[in-house]
Amino acid sequence: MPPHNTYRPLPPDAGMSAQIADLSAEAERQLSQHLWDPTEEDAALARKTASGLAEAVGEAAAQERLPAIDRLEHLREALAVLAIALARIHGPLAWYLAQACTALSPVLRWRALPADRQSSFGTVVPSSSDLADAERAVRRLHTALTRAAAGTEAGTGADAGTADTGTDGCEGRSDI
Repeated sequence: MPPHNTYRPLPPDAGMSAQIADLSAEAERQLSQHLWDPTEEDAALARKTASGLAEAVGEAAAQERLPAIDRLEHLREALAVLAIALARIHGPLAWYLAQACTALSPVLRWRALPADRQSSFGTVVPSSSDLADAERAVRRLHTALTRAAAGTEAGTGADAGTADTGTDGCEGRSDI
């Protein structure tokens, strides 16, 4: 039996996209080592979740043209997609989705409307780079869930790890 390996997520200051990339690399490792063999239920939910994420957060160029309030709305929709999926599953996919929600949780503290500090409930206005990082994270998550839905296809073949991945780790999406 292989030695026990406990996944340790990157700290929040690494950024959401980096956290999701790290989490997804761990998922691919588990898939390739057959530590996680997705069930048909897992695969179906991963496909549905990936589709919902792609619907919520579009391609980078289109997202960047939107006002901050719309970008934030789309990111909140992505979190809702993850939360609904998490509520419907147990086991490794649930654990993966829970960690993804945790990585994206700063979005919940963001606001797009002006407010004074006394009435904003501790929310903050994100920078454009914060929004872009969160959107990249959602796109990475889309790619990783698509791979997980394909079962052990990602990371187990002879060319494992050699996929032509875009700069944001989102190969497989034509809209990025």
